[in-house]
Amino acid sequence: MNRILITGGAGFIGSHLCEKLLNDGNDIICLDNFYTGSKDNIRHLIGNNKFELVRHDIINEYLAEVDQIYNLACPASPVHYQFNPIKTIKTSVMGTINMLGLAKRCKARILQASTSEVYGDPNIHPQVESYWGNVNPIGIRSCYDEGKRCAETLMMDYHRQNNVDIRIARIFNTFGPKMAVNDGRVVSNFIIQALKNEPITVYGDGNQTRSFCYVDDMVEALILLMNNNYIGPVNLGNPEEFTILDFAKLIIKLTNSNSKIEFKNLPQDDPVQREPDISLAKEKLNWKPSTSVEEGLIKTIKYFDNILS
Repeated sequence: MNRILITGGAGFIGSHLCEKLLNDGNDIICLDNFYTGSKDNIRHLIGNNKFELVRHDIINEYLAEVDQIYNLACPASPVHYQFNPIKTIKTSVMGTINMLGLAKRCKARILQASTSEVYGDPNIHPQVESYWGNVNPIGIRSCYDEGKRCAETLMMDYHRQNNVDIRIARIFNTFGPKMAVNDGRVVSNFIIQALKNEPITVYGDGNQTRSFCYVDDMVEALILLMNNNYIGPVNLGNPEEFTILDFAKLIIKLTNSNSKIEFKNLPQDDPVQREPDISLAKEKLNWKPSTSVEEGLIKTIKYFDNILS
């Protein structure tokens, strides 16, 4: 049993992680400022004597005695991280410094939730961990992309200079129940539009690709990495690749929707291709996704259907 701090614990992935680690018998401190997280995601855990909810922003110092830290705090969808870009980069940089300082003091192991966005608009496909990326440092996405890249730098420097026990996970697109309705990401957007029989908005010509990992698989991977001797970075995601247009058609089919597809201009710096090479995860963690995209979508559609009804 460990005493575990999860920053961003009321968020989408964080809330699933809280639940899983709590069920495994750990003491959990869920830290969240509720900028994008929701109390509804963890309300059913409140009252459990092994679960503690703290409203806190990791831009400010936080002190506790813990064995492990999962640093998930940061807005992760373009709608949210571009709303207040300075706040976004502060969370990734100042927040990570604060969490690394806590890990150093407690001699705790810390896992950084990094992102596939560190690869930017990649020139190689699929993306491998040794690829340094193709990121615009002054674009509208750079508050998130460069913030996460800097967080990885901080992790490695605290490890090399102060011997802090680190893990780095590069998380690719993840979906499932508890995604926010106003998340602005492709899965939630398409499902909600389809359930409402509204036009499904596809940006560009729809030939850009993404890969989608179900949240239960992602949580399993994060826990495996935390409890493994490999520090990373390691890609975590589902290598099954979809064009956005094909993905929209799949959701229309699964929801029995009457929605039509509507094309809009592609946002600035939107990546053309996104697919993880997960060879390292298979080798080091003995992990690969076990939930098919279609199976995960059926569960996610049911979740949103209940919310909207």
